[in-house]
Amino acid sequence: MKALLILGLLLLSVTIQGKVFERCELARTLKRLGMDGFRGVSLANWMCLAKWESDYNTRATNYNPSSRSTDYGIFQINSRYWCNDGKTPHAVNACHISCSVLLQDDITQAVKCAKRVVSDPNGIRAWVAWKAHCQNRDVSQYVRNCGV
Repeated sequence: MKALLILGLLLLSVTIQGKVFERCELARTLKRLGMDGFRGVSLANWMCLAKWESDYNTRATNYNPSSRSTDYGIFQINSRYWCNDGKTPHAVNACHISCSVLLQDDITQAVKCAKRVVSDPNGIRAWVAWKAHCQNRDVSQYVRNCGV
């Protein structure tokens, strides 16, 4: 019985954590999903963004008290503008999706929404972490030796 309880707790912790991509696994996935060069943004820049926004974790969330909004998923897409979490006041939901979709291990919908975000006038500058950690920097390390 004790072993089943421990197993159940281990499975629960895995479920809560979600998928944390390995660097090259994510690089290959993003390339396969058409991110390399999308709107002029290199794969290395997308990888740098994902590293600093979520540490490659699909279930990452961050609450922003000042705007009463939350950032969701591997790209930390914000509920004020891009998705509906049912609790952010005056949400726009420009990606026309539930924010919970951005927390799935299959990042297809997160990529689709990130493409929508980067297509807006701010482009990749919409992400604060990209501006702080990736802009005007050599980001080649994020895809090095990944074969992409």
